[in-house]
Amino acid sequence: MSLDSVRLVAVGSLNPVKIAAVRAVLAPRAPRATFTAVTIASGVPDQPFGDDDTIRGARTRAESARRALDADLGNGIEGGCVETPDGMRTCAWAAVVDRAGRVGTGGSLAMPLPDAVARLVRDGTELGHAMDALVGQHNTKQGAGAVGILTDGLVDRQRAYETLVAYALAPFLTPDYWP
Repeated sequence: MSLDSVRLVAVGSLNPVKIAAVRAVLAPRAPRATFTAVTIASGVPDQPFGDDDTIRGARTRAESARRALDADLGNGIEGGCVETPDGMRTCAWAAVVDRAGRVGTGGSLAMPLPDAVARLVRDGTELGHAMDALVGQHNTKQGAGAVGILTDGLVDRQRAYETLVAYALAPFLTPDYWP
């Protein structure tokens, strides 16, 4: 399926930043598509740890959203945390799936977390809530998020997610390179 023939794109989240990122990347390539968001369980903990769990969450969201809406494409974006020898860092992954079962996955968004935030996450607090506590705000994960806050606005969360979605689209954008 070529992207210009896509009519319905499902996004496996009601988070406006994630929806906007998917739309910003896909709308120019799928000009006739309608974008619909749906609440989908990720199948991983609310705060995924490690790239593997985070990727699994993104893919589950993409596959489940596509099936739930009988969409041409399903998209999932999942953020997580990774322990490293130097402390905790963020990760984020996007997955795109089509009706034929083709899957693309793209990710990174690896950024160190302050010790105060990492301690909260290790104690069971979701990263978004830990960031809320750090800055004394509410629901930062549907706005600037950790990336926007910790880079002092240098990196916009939506644009960071747009990059992940673009990476995940690689097999769809250049299908001749993907047997």
